[in-house]
Amino acid sequence: MFDRNTAVELWHKYNESESLWHHALSVEAVMREFASYYSEDTEYWGLVGLLHDIDWEKFPEIHCKKAPELLKEIGADDDFIHAVCSHGWSICVDVEPVKKMEKVLFTIDELTGLVTATALMRPEKMKGISVKSVKKKWSSKGFAAGVNREIIEKGAALLGEEIPFIIDMTIKGMTKVAPEIGLWPEEEA
Repeated sequence: MFDRNTAVELWHKYNESESLWHHALSVEAVMREFASYYSEDTEYWGLVGLLHDIDWEKFPEIHCKKAPELLKEIGADDDFIHAVCSHGWSICVDVEPVKKMEKVLFTIDELTGLVTATALMRPEKMKGISVKSVKKKWSSKGFAAGVNREIIEKGAALLGEEIPFIIDMTIKGMTKVAPEIGLWPEEEA
């Protein structure tokens, strides 16, 4: 299995966007948070999160279809590739999330965007952000309109977890990397 440095190298080979990098770090952190909660391999889950959008910037029209080829460059196994591709289920591919890790990724990919948008509206950003503040923004359809709340709900149902729990876990994961993703108050970063 490849290490995080190899994963980061591959990510930068195919992506340049700072906002996409912040998204990759956010998803990685949340995947690690869930892996720890479920007593799973935090490193493996984190790497899946980090590389989930490997093909997005250069190949958006074939997102999740080009990923297997790129991931094979670093020796990613079939399970890893399936997990990465499954986050596009019912959006751009027919690869269904089956394992718990895949269901988590499918669920939290969109949610990290909503949490990011919510944090950006607050002077203290991620510091002290609550499930209640994210849920309030969730209800405002005009807020972060690009975030597909139905995907999050579909993922929560697949996981058998409640939305507030998933939001809480997402907040916990993202707070751990808040300075690296530009979501911590500047005077404290």
